Amino acid sequence: MTAAPAYLYMLASAKRGVIYIGVTTNLIQRTWVHKEKLNEGFTKKYFVNRLVYFEPHESIVAAIAREKQMKKWNRAWKVRLIEKENPEWNDLWSDIVGD
Repeated sequence: MTAAPAYLYMLASAKRGVIYIGVTTNLIQRTWVHKEKLNEGFTKKYFVNRLVYFEPHESIVAAIAREKQMKKWNRAWKVRLIEKENPEWNDLWSDIVGD
């Protein structure tokens, strides 16, 4: 049996704003939940709903391992990773839903 694909993702409140790191097996649904502010907590409180970075992984276990690694990083490393792939911190929502 093959493991389901999973994603590590980063959301931001604005360019160089507050950053949130998470994992999911359904990137579209999870991003939508953040955008609609359906969960109480950090992302709702700090208006963090712009998908600025994501990377696919072969399993949720691999995505969680990467999340744990990145949560230990300092902010400058996270910013550098985002800006390497997405220099303007554009919201990648339309990229994942095909708009």
